[in-house]
Amino acid sequence: MQRGYLDTEDAIVALATPPGEGALAVLRLAGPGAVGRLAAAFSRPAALAACPGHAAVYGRLLGQGGEPVDEVVALVFRAPRSYTGQDGVDLMCHGGAASAERALAALAAAGFKPALPGEFSFRAYRAGKLDLVRARAVDELVRARTVEAHEDALRRLSGELSAELAALRAELLRLSAACALRLDYGEDESPEDFAAELPAIRALAARCLALADSYRVGRLLKEGAVVALAGKTNAGKSSLFNRLLKEERAIVSPHHGTTRDYLEAELDLRGVPVRLVDTAGLREAADPVEAEGVRRTKLLAEGADALIYLVDATRGLDPEDEAFIAAHPSALRVWNKVDLPGTPPPPPGWVAVSAMDGRGESALAGELAALLLGKDEGVAATGDGTGGAAGRTAARLSTSAQRDALLAAARALEEAAEAGESGLPLDALALDLAAAQAELAGLLGEASGEDVLDALFSNFCVGK
Repeated sequence: MQRGYLDTEDAIVALATPPGEGALAVLRLAGPGAVGRLAAAFSRPAALAACPGHAAVYGRLLGQGGEPVDEVVALVFRAPRSYTGQDGVDLMCHGGAASAERALAALAAAGFKPALPGEFSFRAYRAGKLDLVRARAVDELVRARTVEAHEDALRRLSGELSAELAALRAELLRLSAACALRLDYGEDESPEDFAAELPAIRALAARCLALADSYRVGRLLKEGAVVALAGKTNAGKSSLFNRLLKEERAIVSPHHGTTRDYLEAELDLRGVPVRLVDTAGLREAADPVEAEGVRRTKLLAEGADALIYLVDATRGLDPEDEAFIAAHPSALRVWNKVDLPGTPPPPPGWVAVSAMDGRGESALAGELAALLLGKDEGVAATGDGTGGAAGRTAARLSTSAQRDALLAAARALEEAAEAGESGLPLDALALDLAAAQAELAGLLGEASGEDVLDALFSNFCVGK
């Protein structure tokens, strides 16, 4: 019978470090009686069995026949003061695929079952060690691609977002209780008019909407942004692509139509993970291959999180440039090749750069970060183009499910306020408050079904 996440009485094991060569490999164990079960396959069983929590024991891991498998250090955690709330051990053995494989085999023989993806975090959630927001942050922390993304996830793991959601829910519970109190009285003996609470309901809806809006930046830090370079042939897109990446990735040539398909590469733009895309030059192409490249450029321009449009300053703007910019008014406009003699100054609203010598690169990076993150996010236009892009805002969402739940809560609260202002019975208003309360409870995992939890934790790394 296949194991499930609710089989929390099983003793489980997983490799918690990446497979391959290394100084150490760490195997994570958890479950009721996990320490005693490991002691049966340990060279110093009495020492391990008597070991208190947050202490380490040195010894040898033994195979099924009692043969030494590896020299190990067992770091013991005792329930309930452990990550999962159960007894657990982080077993450190020598690194290398063979060492980890033999150790896992010995532990399987001792009765430990392979952990499901995210099963340790699931048990932590079930034990009340983590709410659903903090549990998501565990996985986000592991997958963070930049320092800013890592810091953003760490703040959620530390409970900043959970605390903000709990504050919203506490205010909603107060309003719901006030509504229920008035429902308990007859029409002729109501202690006071509930209309006095309507401004508080509106204010709570606004707080939900403001927090929902934080998903825009949270998504970019977690998933990354797609930034496309567009422009006519020989505008300097490939040179700028190489300049921003600090390596020669794209072929640069004075011949028109050199780039026929798009190139892409990863870039850390002041803390935002960016997938930078160099596209084919825009022009009427007779060659079917180049024409396909132009078609793909237009598709990428439509779907990108940000678009950089380059113009060769030595040639200036023409009707085709102006038509493209009119169709993409949010594009970041770049006046390239300002290192060449005689180039005119850029038009208002354009960023002057030289993809050849790096002139204007820092200003371009700052403008791009502002375009992606918004002017209110405290973009740091540092001279070296590093750090601080995401600012130091309050708690920030990371998933569309969190955003959708807060939007639904805000709608329910606005409907409650409208019901009160329209003079509808308190029963109708109470239903709207209950709907908002259910959305906030679901965000923290207090009303999540088993299928929702399985879908969430099954995407975690094994060993987390």
